[in-house]
Amino acid sequence: MSAPVKIHVYDLSNGLACQLSLQLTGKQIDGVWHTSVVVFGKEIFYGQGICETEPGKSHHGSPLRIIDMGQTDIDQETFEEYLAQIKDQYTAEKYHLLDLNCNSFTNDCLGFLTGGSLPPYIKDLPSDFLSTPFGAALRPTIDAMFRGNAASGVLTPPPDIGAAAAASPNPALASSLLQAVATRAASNSPGAPSSSRNYLPTPAPTSPPTPAPNNTLTAPVHIATNPSSFNNVLRTHRAVVAFFTSATCGPCRMIEPVFEDLAMSKSRANGGVAFVKIDLSVGMGNAVAREHGVRVTPTFIFFLEGKKTHEMKGVNAPELRTQVDLLVYQAFPPHPHTTISLPVVEAISLNAILFSQVPNLDTVLAKVTGFIDGVSSWSGSTTKEGTKQILAKSIIPYLKSRGSSSPPMIPFEPWQGATISLAKNLSPGELFPVADIWRVALLEPAVCSWSATKFGRESSIVVLLSKAEGAPRNYTLVLLQMVSNAFSNKILARELLLSSRSSITAILIAALLHEDARVRTAAASLAFNMAAHLQRLRVEKVRGNSDGDDAGENEDWEVEMASGLLEAIEREKTNEEIVHRLTASLALLVRLSPFLEQLTPLLEVLQARRILKGKLERGGCGDAGVVKKEVRKLIEEVAEKLCPSP
Repeated sequence: MSAPVKIHVYDLSNGLACQLSLQLTGKQIDGVWHTSVVVFGKEIFYGQGICETEPGKSHHGSPLRIIDMGQTDIDQETFEEYLAQIKDQYTAEKYHLLDLNCNSFTNDCLGFLTGGSLPPYIKDLPSDFLSTPFGAALRPTIDAMFRGNAASGVLTPPPDIGAAAAASPNPALASSLLQAVATRAASNSPGAPSSSRNYLPTPAPTSPPTPAPNNTLTAPVHIATNPSSFNNVLRTHRAVVAFFTSATCGPCRMIEPVFEDLAMSKSRANGGVAFVKIDLSVGMGNAVAREHGVRVTPTFIFFLEGKKTHEMKGVNAPELRTQVDLLVYQAFPPHPHTTISLPVVEAISLNAILFSQVPNLDTVLAKVTGFIDGVSSWSGSTTKEGTKQILAKSIIPYLKSRGSSSPPMIPFEPWQGATISLAKNLSPGELFPVADIWRVALLEPAVCSWSATKFGRESSIVVLLSKAEGAPRNYTLVLLQMVSNAFSNKILARELLLSSRSSITAILIAALLHEDARVRTAAASLAFNMAAHLQRLRVEKVRGNSDGDDAGENEDWEVEMASGLLEAIEREKTNEEIVHRLTASLALLVRLSPFLEQLTPLLEVLQARRILKGKLERGGCGDAGVVKKEVRKLIEEVAEKLCPSP
């Protein structure tokens, strides 16, 4: 007789992840998900070992949502036997917030009960978090918290997270949030209801144990105890290394540390690689082995795109390392430009070009006030007088206090409302001092961070961008400078590329050909900042320091940008600095681009090499061509090494 199977979903952050994740990580994460299986009238979950309670009565309280996973034809006795068999895989000391957690257990049980798996938004949460710069920076902190003390339920206090500070505007808040989440995740909580009991108890220590010197963190190894669980890993990863072992296999214990070391290094550097351990004596491990023809242990099978590529039997650590390296190479071949020597391009600073000159703020305020007074019929969420008060009493004093030890608090929400009202009532020709105020403000990290967390259709930057079409020269110039300054913050830069790429590019491409040299300079600077942002992400991805972030990658946009940059370079006949910035932008766009199959023929058709070399000749840029040695070297390197010959 079949029985219903449900999943209880809890948010370990109690809503804080939804509120703070964008600010802390640059990605919207709606919850830190904890899950449990509800079947046969019991709620079963993994924390301090495998635990059981009445549905909805665990220390996590009421579930945030309940997911119906269908029916199981497995009877209760068989399921309990299965739990007893996998108890050694899910012990308290093996628990890790990212690598082996409650969701790993739930997903395994679902495979056994129904052949299904958890929704991707739950399963992929650790990789989503680690793909952010802040997540990658916090990885050592999380590892340290769980090293050795998980069984006690007492976590090591997080160490200094100075490395994460550069990746988050509020590392102290992130650290305290992480500690709270981790503690709640790893323990059954002293205040748990009396009906909650440990299904397969582990002895409670009388005091926190002292970690042994060789006590290392459990490697990021997936556990598969049934065919459905294993097949799900094959479906969701580009490359898979499967380790078939058994509890009585001595050689398996000899090679297992090598397997875990490889999992630690290779799976984190390449998010699409999974290392899976299948114990033939646990659960339905034998069924997984039969499905893939495994008869002896240890056996390693390598899969690419779900298909078997190689099988290796026995203990041979050098061969195992070689085969793993080969699989990773096949799954993620290195970018062809990594084999080219590009010393000049590699020496380009990836820091954003900023427009930091501060105008006379009293004069700017007087201009805006005069424009406001000239509007006969005012509309918007703030009144004329209210808008003037926000500017005069809050915004201008804040900007005047830049660099002081105790700047005044700035009312961000009223400021955004005032900007929207100003954009509704003033023409682009009258809005340029408002954009200039934002240009100066975006030099402040706090303003950039706030703007990133509140990014949307009604954010000030987007509203000001919407007024660009047909705008006069002064507004176009200041708008380009304002957006350039916004790219000094990588989280805000990401939001701009995700949400406003097309509108920014439309302004940028037109401005690159503007008759005014200052406008062209601002446009070339913005193009550089966009290309530098992508280059930083690509370099990190190549180095394996993080999974990178593909949110900024867009094939059509890169083709449009390359075309626009080349046209601008060809037409720039007077300003060497503009040629320098445009060439650097093109270099950063093309180097490590994932779209070389499209860009290479485009550069050939557009005669990129001829255009660039033309800048070095007489009349190409000024009477003598480009003069500065560093610019000439950059142009020569880009033309010869990144642009195909005709």
